[in-house]
Amino acid sequence: MLSGLDHLVVTVTDISRAVDFYSRVLGLDVRYRDAQRVDLMLGDTALRLHQTDTDIAPISATPTPGSLDLCLRCQLPLNEFKQHLDALAIDVELGPVARQGATGPIESIYLRDPDGNLLEICRPSSR
Repeated sequence: MLSGLDHLVVTVTDISRAVDFYSRVLGLDVRYRDAQRVDLMLGDTALRLHQTDTDIAPISATPTPGSLDLCLRCQLPLNEFKQHLDALAIDVELGPVARQGATGPIESIYLRDPDGNLLEICRPSSR
């Protein structure tokens, strides 16, 4: 019946700050749909940004910046990705650590976006 994820809405306090972080730090492509609607592309899936003080409907019952816990797959080895984060002075909260992903064992690094959302960056592991 269902075949995948089209987009996930991320509630943020400042669209431009979120765009800067997700494009500069995570390398996501930015697509502006209009002044209040921005998509950050992950292949054919989008992280759709909604700013808290905009009037976009319908929305979730309690849209709250900083409530997202999202795991993103990384193509680079995690030590290279961590070097990228270090060069940008982005704090790593935890990792690399062994975890279980949707399709098997993964190794993960945890960090936060400007709104405090927890981002897990993972890569398949061989454990």
